[in-house]
Amino acid sequence: MNHTHVCVAAITGSFGVRGEARVKSFCAEPSAFADYGPLSNEAGNQEFQITIIRAVKGGFAVRLGGVKTKEQADALRGTRLYAPRAALPTLPDDEYYYSDLIGLPVADTAGNIIGKVQAVQDYGAGDILEIAPKGGGASILLPFTRAVVPTVDLTRQRIVVDPPEEIIAKAPNDG
Repeated sequence: MNHTHVCVAAITGSFGVRGEARVKSFCAEPSAFADYGPLSNEAGNQEFQITIIRAVKGGFAVRLGGVKTKEQADALRGTRLYAPRAALPTLPDDEYYYSDLIGLPVADTAGNIIGKVQAVQDYGAGDILEIAPKGGGASILLPFTRAVVPTVDLTRQRIVVDPPEEIIAKAPNDG
C-alpha cells in the first residue's frame, strides 16, 4: 500500500459466533478508526464497512460488512485495516503517521547515516523503530522514545537517533 492510505487498525480474530470480529486500533483516539469510512486491506482489494459494537479487552468488538460467520471473521485474523489519508485529520507539525516514516534515512547525532526505517513495530511494551542498516545485515531495533529518537523531521525527510551505546556497539560498522 502506498502513502495514500494509513494503517489505522488490525483484525485480531473473531468475537462471538455471529461473524463479529475483534479489532485493535492504532489511532490516538482508539474508536476513531470506525469514523474513516470503509477501510481496506493492505492490497486494497477488499473493503470493510465497520460498526463498533463495544469496547472489549485488547480493542473493540465490531461488525464487518459482509462477514456473517465466526469462520469468516477468523479467516481475517491478522488483516491490517487502512483508511484513505484524505479521510484522516490533518496533524499538527510535531505529529505524524507512522507510515510517513517508512523509507526515511536514519542518522546518528553526528550525522552518520545508519540506515532506513523499515517499520514501526508494537510488541506491547512501546513502539519500536525497525531500521534496515546501511550495508545490509540484521535489522536494528530501537525504542521509539524521545530520548532515543530525538528528531523526526518530515520536512527535511530525516530521522536522528541517539541510541544507547550497547546498541551501536552491536550494529555492523561499514566504515
